[in-house]
Amino acid sequence: MRTSLKLHCASLAVLAFATSASHAAETLNVVTFGGAFEAAAKKAWFEPFTQASGVTFATESYDGGLAKLSAMEQAKNTTWDLIDMETNDAITACDEGLLKKFDKKTLGKTSDFISGSISECAVASMVWSTIYAYDASKLKAAPTSVNDFFDLQKFPGKRGLRKSPKVTMEWALIADGVDPKDVYKVLATPAGVDRAFKKLDTIKKNIVWWESGAQAPQLLADGAVAMVQAYNGRIDDAAKKDKKPFKAVWDAQVYDFEWWGVPAGAKHADAAAKFIVSQAQPKASADLSKYIAYAPPRKDAIQYVDKQRLADMPTAPENFKRAVQINANFWADNADAINKRFQVWLTQ
Repeated sequence: MRTSLKLHCASLAVLAFATSASHAAETLNVVTFGGAFEAAAKKAWFEPFTQASGVTFATESYDGGLAKLSAMEQAKNTTWDLIDMETNDAITACDEGLLKKFDKKTLGKTSDFISGSISECAVASMVWSTIYAYDASKLKAAPTSVNDFFDLQKFPGKRGLRKSPKVTMEWALIADGVDPKDVYKVLATPAGVDRAFKKLDTIKKNIVWWESGAQAPQLLADGAVAMVQAYNGRIDDAAKKDKKPFKAVWDAQVYDFEWWGVPAGAKHADAAAKFIVSQAQPKASADLSKYIAYAPPRKDAIQYVDKQRLADMPTAPENFKRAVQINANFWADNADAINKRFQVWLTQ
């Protein structure tokens, strides 16, 4: 009896050690856009998941695109388990077989997700927006429209823009008189692309380009620009946490979903999928808004968002009047051609 008890205890000890070792060994390698979003995701999602499952996270930052993921998959040496993606990249990655298929049934109720926020290979984590911001302590008059961003006479000074044609092209056309609802119809024509570049020519000498999301609020803080294109969460974070006198201009905001995808060659794919399911539950989905002004992609989550916080969200009615949803299919189809012309334009 005593021997049996000892063997039983020893078995339990081995099982506990094996389980502990398994948890300790399982680390999800996550690539995100870094900065304020990654910090918020750690508090809202990574840390609670670690407490519940024992799975830990190692993070890496990037600025989008599929080049590195594609290279890793081709070399059959994928080191990422979970990737944070913009919509057009999520579509392309799925089409090219770079992501695993996702079983929607594991999410439970899906009818309350915003239309288009679950795909064959990825699940939206939040709704974010590209806006522009200014330092209220430095501008005598407050800009109110995307036209003001292009008006160097009324608002002198440098303009900060992401070094990408996405959003920049849309804004150029809207500032040139195109109705937001027609922007992709116009941009889909050679004349529309010409028109966008011609409008950008009017401020080209005054543009300061940024490539990392963290650079946008820093350019504003340093006084390097009078206005800066930025992710809304970055500006809100700088204003709320760092007490910067920054104001967002929501006119012609271009909003999008952010997505979680699991690379096809991920070594910890099961744990990554379980994390996505955990993060997508209504309460967890809403928790991100405690730390950054990004909106949950499902309606059932809104009840958990602080009412005062809702006013800072891209989806708030006052902010949504002339909003443009980025046309991910357009960019998935046209990104290469427009990017090539954009790179040439930069050197001219």
